[in-house]
Amino acid sequence: MIKALIFDFDGLILDTETPEVLVWQSIYKEHGFELPVQEWEKTIGGYGLSNFDPSQHLSLLASGRLDPVSLRSRYRKESDEIIHANPILPGVVNLIEQAKRSNVQVAIGSSSPHSWVDTHAKRLGIFDYFDQIICQDDVPPGRTKPNPDIYLKALEQLNVKKDAAVVFEDSPNGVLAARRAEIFVVAVPNPLTEKMGVSGDITVPSLAGLSMQELNVCLHDAKNI
Repeated sequence: MIKALIFDFDGLILDTETPEVLVWQSIYKEHGFELPVQEWEKTIGGYGLSNFDPSQHLSLLASGRLDPVSLRSRYRKESDEIIHANPILPGVVNLIEQAKRSNVQVAIGSSSPHSWVDTHAKRLGIFDYFDQIICQDDVPPGRTKPNPDIYLKALEQLNVKKDAAVVFEDSPNGVLAARRAEIFVVAVPNPLTEKMGVSGDITVPSLAGLSMQELNVCLHDAKNI
């Protein structure tokens, strides 16, 4: 039986990723350039696959005419406005409530810092749902996803074995982190990451309609393969 559900945050609970790429694309286009989306995609869910920095990249393309700090500030302001208008993604709250009724612990495992995840979780009114929130700050530098450290730390804090947990992820970095931690992973691609071909032990278009009963069956079947 499942003892814990561990949710990624960005792109899984709240779609922060689509607004961010759209804003960067708009800024690049304004200056006559194109965002290298394939490089940006490598950073989604963690920086293990790339250290790509669009502000530095665009500044270099513009031969230093554009200030990276100013670009980053504008990007953050414009993307935050969109993100703050976005609702929690479908099915998230219902699945958490099902877990709570079944005495299953719930946690967040994110490559973002607490200052980002906790603030948004409180703003959305879901912070107190979670038994643990494990973020970038809780693992050594450079050990965010696709490294397994965040999910291993979550298991430790929840006092749950890896074969009694389920992870929900939207990105290749996140899925890889869960697999390296040897935890069953449900991939839930968002509009951005579905283009990247992300897939997990099971892949669903949304958490809406997914039940604890179905998850227990999937985990049981996986153990018996």
